[in-house]
Amino acid sequence: MIGALYRAIARIMTKRWNFLGAFLLVFFITLSALVALGIAPRELMLSERRESTPREEPRSTSTPVRQNIDTLFEAGEGESPVGIEIPSVGVKANVVNPTSTDIRTLDEALLSGAVRYPTSAKLGEEGNVLLFGHSSYLPIVQNQSFKAFNEISKLEPGAPIVVYSEGRRYVYAVETVREADVENDAIPLSRDGSMLTLVTCNSFGDTSDRFIVTASLVSVATASRGE
Repeated sequence: MIGALYRAIARIMTKRWNFLGAFLLVFFITLSALVALGIAPRELMLSERRESTPREEPRSTSTPVRQNIDTLFEAGEGESPVGIEIPSVGVKANVVNPTSTDIRTLDEALLSGAVRYPTSAKLGEEGNVLLFGHSSYLPIVQNQSFKAFNEISKLEPGAPIVVYSEGRRYVYAVETVREADVENDAIPLSRDGSMLTLVTCNSFGDTSDRFIVTASLVSVATASRGE
């Protein structure tokens, strides 16, 4: 009996490669049949499903990419400002965009917030965005627009000024703060790069009580006001 077993093993060993090939062929044919019938071991079924299921790319959760650029639009194609915030001095106001330079029209617009001077640049254009706003140091005012530019005279160089369009946030950094020379001051509307100028005023027809803040654009991001 033992001799017969040894002889069988010897025959297998002499033809071991043929035996191995036949064994693997039978094994894979049997396994394929089991998988097709749904009765293969659970681990093998799960492994096959994982390999056949396309991988999903992770969703991006990054914030909008900021663009450190000077201009987004050609002249005349920029965006109108709708709001301004200066966190360091507590300024938060709407911005009105009248189309007329008539003094009465501009003064009326000041009752609703800061005012972009109609012939100045728009946001995203090269040039100077010129915004006027009332400043009042009275403790109580009925219309908060009379306090739109309160405290801008206290701004420090480098302080951020955030101006919003309908879909973007433009961040400027303060460059200069000075009291206006009522006799000789002229504010240039044509400037290299994208600039912002804030001016306090009693009215467009009055040259008293003015401070002028200049700032340069440092970044733009896709955002809505209040974000």
